[in-house]
Amino acid sequence: MSRPQPRCHSPGWMDRFGGPARGRAPRTGEATERVTLGLLIAGLAAVPYWYGSNDLVAWGVNAVVFPGLMVSYEVSLVVRGKGHPTPLGDRLLVPAGLFLAVLLWIWFQAVAWRHMPLASPIWGMAGRTLARPVAQSITVNRDLTNLALVRLVTAASVLWLAAQLCREARRALTLLRAIVVIVCAYAAYGLVAISLSSVRLPGLAIPFDGGLVSSTFVNRNTFATYAGLGLIAASGLILRIYRRAAGGEGDGWRLRLSSLVDVTGSRAAAPLAGAFVILVALLLTGSRGGVIATGVGLLALALQTRREAERSRWRRFAVVVPVVLLPAACLVAFGGSFVDSLEQRGIADPNRLAVYLLTIRSILDAPLTGHGYGTFADVFPLYRDRTLSVQGTWAEAHNTYLEMFQGLGLVFGAMLVAAVVLLVLRCLIRGSRQREHVTVPRVAVAAAVLVGVHALVDFSLQIQAVTLTFMALLGAGMAQSRDRNHPSDQQNGAAAG
Repeated sequence: MSRPQPRCHSPGWMDRFGGPARGRAPRTGEATERVTLGLLIAGLAAVPYWYGSNDLVAWGVNAVVFPGLMVSYEVSLVVRGKGHPTPLGDRLLVPAGLFLAVLLWIWFQAVAWRHMPLASPIWGMAGRTLARPVAQSITVNRDLTNLALVRLVTAASVLWLAAQLCREARRALTLLRAIVVIVCAYAAYGLVAISLSSVRLPGLAIPFDGGLVSSTFVNRNTFATYAGLGLIAASGLILRIYRRAAGGEGDGWRLRLSSLVDVTGSRAAAPLAGAFVILVALLLTGSRGGVIATGVGLLALALQTRREAERSRWRRFAVVVPVVLLPAACLVAFGGSFVDSLEQRGIADPNRLAVYLLTIRSILDAPLTGHGYGTFADVFPLYRDRTLSVQGTWAEAHNTYLEMFQGLGLVFGAMLVAAVVLLVLRCLIRGSRQREHVTVPRVAVAAAVLVGVHALVDFSLQIQAVTLTFMALLGAGMAQSRDRNHPSDQQNGAAAG
């Protein structure tokens, strides 16, 4: 009687899991990844509901949901004996180290000391006023700094989750499509809400803003940035479809044109319709900064496809049609609110320029230590002068960079910016060198350009719905920008583009 032969396992399976398959571990691991990704998408869908999560309760809920989901996923990796799909590695160690240093600095800013040489002078004033010693700290408001730290950790957890869950191309594209659907749904609600004032989602009381779209967000400018992210994601998917349909130069022009027309009515129909709804809602916000920043982001997306377009006239045509003609047509048809806003208010805002100058003055008073992360609302009144009207309050600087430097100081503020820039550069470099798996990294770069430009004139990045959606896109772009020498990547090569 012959002895039974041992069961063989493919090299890819051995390399991926570090040993022979046992039982139903692969199927269990795949189910865990899918469930976690589904929960992440569900969380991203819920975040914009409550005024874009610009609320203390929403911050608390998000701080439990997303970091909790990250911890659960990390535990599942330990239980399954599996390594991270996207490990830190050499190329991610620097941005991770910079971010960790910033987290430690924010924690140090909020630590209360009996005697603190670097403490803000405001604590000494408080002690003299109360005629008793008070605990001192670098930040002028420990509660606000701790709260801002929680929001920063929440954003980082979404970035890390997306980077791990989107290592496989099909999951990255699933996340991208889900974001388009979510943004389209909120854009559609915003369009309906301005037409029918009686239509309101439960628990929301959005004021009628002169017929301008703000959807569920606290104002129309922040919704414009959110809609811009969805439009860029939809444009990336549309470009992917048309790029594949453009075919090679060897095909006849009639065949290629027929293929493009056929794709427009079939596979590209859904993303085109979603992009149309989002774009109309974006233009009807009347947000000058949001529309212009989105245009710059779309330009960045188109420029990343320039090398491919130069190889083929038909690929160039496939890029120009969806990225240029559709927005141009919608601008002519629905851009009245945006054009009126430009005519009435121009591009520059004297009040914001005055706020920027006052904020810079506050930065120069504490250039190294900062006044405390997230404390602009408490610090700015100390510097406000007659260059601003006495009416109204300024809870934000309307420039995320200046506000960040004011809170963290120049050194650690620059480190936080650098951590994000390095991740974006990674996506940009990989997206320009790779021939496959380029859609998600390119969308991530374009999304970074959008939020980076709009952060110069507004505070959309301080709204969690915008920040968490951007972090998800950037994390997915990071995952798809890794070196593709892993056997599992070879199996998924046909799924991306």
